[in-house]
Amino acid sequence: MAKELTMDKIVSLCKRRGFIFPACEIYGGFANAYSYGPYGVELKNNIKKLWWKKFVQDRPDIVGIDGPILLHPKLWEASGHVGGFNDAMVDCKKCKKRFRADHIVEDATGKDMEGDLAGMSKVLAEGKIKCPNCGASDWTEARTFNMMFKTEMNGITDEEGKSIPVYLRPETAGAIFVDFKNVLDSMRVKVPFGIAQIGKAFRNEIVAGNFIFRLREFEQMEIEYFISPEAKWEPLFEQWLKWQEEFALEIGARKENISRYEHPKEKLSHYSKKTIDTMYNFPFGIKELYGIAHRSDFDLTQHAKFSGQKLEYLDPETGKRYVPHVLEPTFGVDRSVLVALLAAYDEEATGEETRTVMKFPKSIAPIKAAVFPLLKNKPELVEKAKEIFDTLKTSFVCEFDDNGNIGKRYRRQDEIGTPYCVTVDFETLEDKAVTVRDRDTMKQERVKIEELEKYLSEKLK
Repeated sequence: MAKELTMDKIVSLCKRRGFIFPACEIYGGFANAYSYGPYGVELKNNIKKLWWKKFVQDRPDIVGIDGPILLHPKLWEASGHVGGFNDAMVDCKKCKKRFRADHIVEDATGKDMEGDLAGMSKVLAEGKIKCPNCGASDWTEARTFNMMFKTEMNGITDEEGKSIPVYLRPETAGAIFVDFKNVLDSMRVKVPFGIAQIGKAFRNEIVAGNFIFRLREFEQMEIEYFISPEAKWEPLFEQWLKWQEEFALEIGARKENISRYEHPKEKLSHYSKKTIDTMYNFPFGIKELYGIAHRSDFDLTQHAKFSGQKLEYLDPETGKRYVPHVLEPTFGVDRSVLVALLAAYDEEATGEETRTVMKFPKSIAPIKAAVFPLLKNKPELVEKAKEIFDTLKTSFVCEFDDNGNIGKRYRRQDEIGTPYCVTVDFETLEDKAVTVRDRDTMKQERVKIEELEKYLSEKLK
């Protein structure tokens, strides 16, 4: 275990080993934007596949959709995003840096003043809170800032022909609610049931940061779970919390780093009966990882009102029609990736050296097995190693590696998080067996080539 796991270590490893790069780095970077590199995209896709299998494919009560990023402008009016999707911002008059006003005040005073613009402005005007960037205490007044990204679309105009703003979706839920009726009409679903989606969302955050923790362009794995208004929802709410925590453990999160935070009643959205966040102990503090909210019937009722369409469910047993209530469990993809990276990172003393190893759960490891020829300048070893690689790659995500000495290749694969390394040596040509090295124990075992695929399949289950 690394004595002190810092974000600098994770960021450095991610860039060095091809997990995550700063976007547009040749132009000096761009506003907390990141690209997932070759191993990062494999890791992210594996996490999404694990989530989709667990919450969609393995469940008879949940179906999936993939809705568009650009949605009808009225949707965001109905949901309240146009008028109320705001954060409080404040500028330092000296260095011109912009900050979240409630975060600046809370960090300095310990008081949560979210929503109280006048109160935050008063505290900042006292001159006791210093700018984190330049140290000055000269602030503008706190003011609201809508976080949705605006764009324009040809043909979307008002009665006078003026262009109407179209927004990049700030959450994936909107597409689910407006397709509720289509899912009801086309699928054999009965309440309680859920609609799941994985997709991009966009928020013009005042301050993004902490690597991929808070981004302006991010991915969500989200479910809207529809229940009867008369259902006893509390046990189901608790069960969803457990499922969220269970998923965090499956991607490697450590149980002792997981906690819960229930939003105070006075801070809840007007439509919410209850909201609880699954928190994680990141190197920069205990912050939200996942969340679940009881959204009542707010969304379907609002969209029915604004669209003029009935968004009701007909109970086949009672014959009653009603607007379902909704439980909304939300999982952040990028935050899941960050937790997987943090939890996997380990440093072990091996003699005079320190081995850095990413101990990903095997289900999400980017590369499952790496195949090496012992020496790259021996054609017979290279040929046999490539032959084995070509066989294994049809069953697993594999990598062929003949760059550098065998020790360096092991270290490189350790930092990638590859569970098994397969080495073809001179004995292989005689006994038709290879050496398989385990990432976590570093133990080596001879395995017959004809049994290798079955061996790895068992180990990777």
